[in-house]
Amino acid sequence: MSVALDPAALDRLFRTARTRNGWSDRAVPTTLLHELYDLLKWGPTSANVSPARFVFLTTPGAKARLSPFLSQNNRAKTLAAPVTVIIGFDLSFAAHLPRLFPHAPTAKDWFADPEVALTTAFRNGSLQGAYLILAARALGLDCGPMSGFDQGGVDAEFFAGTTIRSNFICNVGYGTDENLFERNPRLTFEEACSVI
Repeated sequence: MSVALDPAALDRLFRTARTRNGWSDRAVPTTLLHELYDLLKWGPTSANVSPARFVFLTTPGAKARLSPFLSQNNRAKTLAAPVTVIIGFDLSFAAHLPRLFPHAPTAKDWFADPEVALTTAFRNGSLQGAYLILAARALGLDCGPMSGFDQGGVDAEFFAGTTIRSNFICNVGYGTDENLFERNPRLTFEEACSVI
């Protein structure tokens, strides 16, 4: 029988979790990045397409490759973060469906239309990026997701010659309160929802 998570877990995942702009110098071990992926990969995607691809930048050299493509507001905090993840999506995700969705032998053909493939990859890759944030928080890490970057430049630098495209970037590590903004309001249930 399913039961709700305790309030402290809900706080950690949602209510008190914050987008971090400041980072401690505490390292994030590669083993924890493996654990992070091994948790987020279980989040659902349509037909188990699993199109997200993750590039974990953990060294100054890797960050230097990314730096020219970041907006000015995002550069310093990204260079200071222990890990920066480029969350991308693979337009050729369907090639893996014979293994990932074996009970439907023709599933690969469902995505032969490039527009269908793009929509599916972007939508489900975005879901997997959100799973990364929740999995990171569940493992005691903090996150700083962002969109301010030159997508074409990132794709040319990190995904040249592939069918992968960048979606968004997320800093990961152990956050500090440095440059932490006041908590912004959210829409109420009445503003955002309807029950029919």
